Amino acid sequence: MHDRRGITLSLRHLLLLLTAIGFLPLALLGTWGLMAAADVQQREQDRSMLELARALSSAVDAEHDGAAAVLGGIANSPAVRTGDLRAFHELATQHAAAQAQWLGVILADAAGRPVFRTMAPFGAAPASVADPASLARAAAGDAPVAGGVMRGAGGRVAFPVRLPVNLPRGRFVLSAVIAPDRIVNVIRRQRAPDDWVIAVMDRDGRRVARSREHERYLGGLASPGLQRLMRSAREGTGDSRTIEDVPVRTAFTTSPRLGWTVVVSPPTASLRSPVLRGAVVYAAGLALTLATCIGLASLLSRRIVRRIDSLVQGAAALGAGAPVAVEPSRVREIGQMGQALAAAADARDRHERERSDLLASLERAVASQEAALAEAREAGRAKDEFLAVLGHELRNPLSPIVASLDLMDLRGDVGAQRERAVLRRQVAHLKRLVDDLLDVSRIASGKLELDLRPVDLADIARQAAAAAATGLRVTLQAPPSLWVAGDDSRLAQVLGNLLSNAGRFGGGDAAITLEQVTVEGRPMARLAVSDRGAGMAPDLLARVFEPFYQAPQQLARRTGGLGLGLAIVRKIVELHGGQVAAHSPGPGLGSTFEVLLPLAQPGLAPVEAPHVPVPQGLRVLLVDDNEDAARSSALMLRHIGLDVQVAHTAHEALAAYGDGPVDAALLDIGLPDMDGYALAMALRAAADGRALRLVALTGYGRKGDVARAAAAGFDLHLTKPASLEDLRRALAA
Repeated sequence: MHDRRGITLSLRHLLLLLTAIGFLPLALLGTWGLMAAADVQQREQDRSMLELARALSSAVDAEHDGAAAVLGGIANSPAVRTGDLRAFHELATQHAAAQAQWLGVILADAAGRPVFRTMAPFGAAPASVADPASLARAAAGDAPVAGGVMRGAGGRVAFPVRLPVNLPRGRFVLSAVIAPDRIVNVIRRQRAPDDWVIAVMDRDGRRVARSREHERYLGGLASPGLQRLMRSAREGTGDSRTIEDVPVRTAFTTSPRLGWTVVVSPPTASLRSPVLRGAVVYAAGLALTLATCIGLASLLSRRIVRRIDSLVQGAAALGAGAPVAVEPSRVREIGQMGQALAAAADARDRHERERSDLLASLERAVASQEAALAEAREAGRAKDEFLAVLGHELRNPLSPIVASLDLMDLRGDVGAQRERAVLRRQVAHLKRLVDDLLDVSRIASGKLELDLRPVDLADIARQAAAAAATGLRVTLQAPPSLWVAGDDSRLAQVLGNLLSNAGRFGGGDAAITLEQVTVEGRPMARLAVSDRGAGMAPDLLARVFEPFYQAPQQLARRTGGLGLGLAIVRKIVELHGGQVAAHSPGPGLGSTFEVLLPLAQPGLAPVEAPHVPVPQGLRVLLVDDNEDAARSSALMLRHIGLDVQVAHTAHEALAAYGDGPVDAALLDIGLPDMDGYALAMALRAAADGRALRLVALTGYGRKGDVARAAAAGFDLHLTKPASLEDLRRALAA
């Protein structure tokens, strides 16, 4: 009976087809692997070449250092120290003769005028100086200098190694004139392949030594391709061409001390030949493997078909008593075997599938849950780090702005008072936005903590009314005192946010009402902030305390803000065990925000610390990598009579303290070479028990940052931007 549901295939034909199909991705994978191996081989070759270039560069530096050491030995001899130039000339002549490839020794004064040359008798007329640029560098510094390759008056090509020396007659430069053959010997000691081109270039890009045809190309410039490579970086690899126009793979490195460059360039053809041979071998192996697989598949199919025939006969006899229904297969032999065995295996297979599906589903669910938890933890950590960096980066530029404003105030510049007032308001607005972002992050992560104790809410209200934004008229109705259990700084933040909201939407007038009420049998303090401004519709009232929610505004956004102030108010009030609500008769009719807080027994009124002036002439070390912030803060502190030293790195700060101890240090935390915590500990160690006040002045203001500053030895932690008054209090203490 023929199966009319589709075309059927014999097992032999199917295996051959599967072999061909399966071999295609293998061939593609092998090709990709070959390309990847070639790429790896290329990188390994580049690394090996670069290591050889570095080794040669070190060897060349060692040659220069050896020459400088010999010059140093000449300069330190007793005969030289007596100031006898003739004896000096004889000694230098002896040392020059003892050194291989040394053409002579030259002594010149700090102005570059030759004193003597061992290539000529003592007292001979001085010759012109070759490579005056390197002579000037040596005279201006304290380290040995390698000059460029030059052709002297006698026609010989050489390069100088120069060493600044201090002699009884003053400062001089002692130079060894060395033939390039000395550098050629360094190259030949590496025993590189004969077809490789190794060259050493001086600071000006001129060829000092070359492994092939050295004399022919001595003193010439590199090929244009090599020049481009050398200009691109201090070291690296790339493709270029030799001066003979031969394609090469080039590795080069430039000595950071002496500026000479070592170039290693094997021919591109010699590097690619192993890859090409590998590709040919791979293609041959691939063809042989395909033929073998086809033969094995054909042989295997015949054996499987014979075994299936025997299984079909047994299975047909086993199931002859009942009909068997199986899905038809395009493989005739497999279909027949399935029909014979389906009846016996059906139940067990069904139960196994169900159990496997359940286990797989459970494993997927567990893995998904673990991945979601890990992702949530990572997202929370990344968010906290991002907000901390955001707060730091936003506060940092505010610091020089505030310092510059304070400095202008100190100078009594009356011509820009209005503009400075505008800048101060906008800086305060930016600082409040940053603080709101960080507070809402702490609230969302449950890290906002309160320091609850009896506080006078009436006093907090009076201070908030006095500190209201310019242009906002505040009316206060409050008893002399009203005590609640709260965190005074956070309650001041609540009032400040409500007054800021009234300033943006209240039309310029606001009223603070403070009274004692009874709510559900409990005595409570009622704090209300009212305005006669924009008012709110019922749908806005329902969402006004949600984070980031704001009333629809025009594109100009005249009222500004991030929509976080009221959300922070609600959370702070709830953490105090209180309630907050908003009321408004409607748009244009003003709004009232009402806060209810539990009352507490009266406590001791805070005693205001006496004003301690900053001592005149106080020695202060100011460390900040932000040059604008450091400059403006230093000018401001100097204006009030302090002796200020400025450093932009930790190493500069330690050096400045070593030059003369200071009384106080203002340290930024995010320094480029050492963080402020480590610098604080280093300064404490350098003080060795002497009085030193350390103040952290940084854009990082989280509670953990304050604790870490205290653990590092800081006396005080200030968050940027810090005003002049903040700095006065910090230094006066």
